[in-house]
Amino acid sequence: MTLCLRTLALQALTLRDPEQKCQQVQSLWDAMLARSLILDTHLMLQAPLHAIPGRPERPQLVPPKHVQRRAMHTPEGRAALIHALAHIEFNAVNLALDAVWRFAGMPEDYYRDWLQVAKEEAYHFSLLRSHLQSLGFDYGDFDGHNSLWEMVERTQADVLARMALVPRTMEARGLDATPPLKQKLLQAGDQAAAAILDIILRDEIGHVAIGNRWFNVLCGQRNIDPIQTFEQLCLQFKAPKLKPPFNLPARKLAGFSDQELAYLDGSIT
Repeated sequence: MTLCLRTLALQALTLRDPEQKCQQVQSLWDAMLARSLILDTHLMLQAPLHAIPGRPERPQLVPPKHVQRRAMHTPEGRAALIHALAHIEFNAVNLALDAVWRFAGMPEDYYRDWLQVAKEEAYHFSLLRSHLQSLGFDYGDFDGHNSLWEMVERTQADVLARMALVPRTMEARGLDATPPLKQKLLQAGDQAAAAILDIILRDEIGHVAIGNRWFNVLCGQRNIDPIQTFEQLCLQFKAPKLKPPFNLPARKLAGFSDQELAYLDGSIT
């Protein structure tokens, strides 16, 4: 019996061990490329109660303001930053898998796009975890917060809201934050971490572009204005307010329109 890609994505989402989850995502990607899976776009799936997202017992999850900051000139300080980035990437694996299994009735390309995102996020997590281990620490050694997954949960009833507020909002903030973080790591002498951030920024532009693509497709299908709809969804779901500085070149590469960028830049009010 040939299994459905979306069913297996849900199973991968429930896995608690990060390494096992990342390996399963790569296996799913390879199987999809080999055309050894079916893709039932209309299959209605039900998540096991309290099983998602699968994650290890550690890190302990605390409110964002309680996540400890440490001085970047110390090995522990750099490790804390790398850990925070690894935690974001692990959550990003989960959110991409959730986008694959949860929303029925989308075009086949939608599911392939989000499995690609899951595969690349798993790669990012593995790079960051390996670097963290080279500093004498491991994933789970510091606290983390759950803001990204909380927005995933809030938008689980509507794929339009999910595309608007997770890739286009939460993940797009990473486009803005990555260049200054890279500079901090370079100043601290951590060339390896800075190189990893180059990989992450390159791929995250593509991930935000995927969110933009499907958000605009859905707006077109529903005959609604993308900018007005985005503003309404931000208010409805209490999305975090976007604050400068913005990485406008990266956002343009990720598919934000000139009008959207003008709003961010303050050129249009």
